[in-house]
Amino acid sequence: MNRPKIALISTILICLALLAVALYLQLVEKMLPCPLCVMQRYAFLAIALSCLITLSLPKGVQRAGFALGFLSAMTGVGVAGYHLWVLANPAVSCGIDPLETGLNKIFLANIFPTLFKADGLCDTPYPPIFGLSIPAWAMIWFVFFALVMGTFLCAKKRARELFGKS
Repeated sequence: MNRPKIALISTILICLALLAVALYLQLVEKMLPCPLCVMQRYAFLAIALSCLITLSLPKGVQRAGFALGFLSAMTGVGVAGYHLWVLANPAVSCGIDPLETGLNKIFLANIFPTLFKADGLCDTPYPPIFGLSIPAWAMIWFVFFALVMGTFLCAKKRARELFGKS
C-alpha cells in the first residue's frame, strides 16, 4: 500500500475517533456542544469524507481530493481559532444566537442530533484535557491534517513518486 493511501485511511480513522471522543465527552462527561464545537465536528466529518472520496479517485485527479481535505482542515483551523479566542475573551459568547438556530436546522442535526445539535455555550470553561482545552486539541488535529493534506497536495511529481506513486 502506498503512502498516500495509508495517510488517507489513517486520517479517516483518526477523524472518526475524534468524533467518538466528542460523543464520549458529550454523553458521559456531560459537556454540551456549542455551535462552534458542532462546526468543528462538521469539519472533522468533511476531512474524513474528502479522504474517502480521494481514495476512490483515479491517481490523476487525487490532488482535487487532497485540496478538498486541505480546505476542510483550514476551515477547522479557523473555527477552532475563533473558539479559542471566545474562551480567552469570556465577555464574548456565541451563546444562543442565529448560528445555533441555523446549525440545528441542517439535515444532519435532524438525522444525528446527538452528534450535530448545538445546545451548549461557547464560553463554558470545561476542565482541560492533558492541560489543553478541547478547542486547542481540535486546533492541533486540524493543523496536523492540513499539513498532511498540504504535503500531498503540493508535492511535485518526483516527490510523489518517492512517497508511493500518488
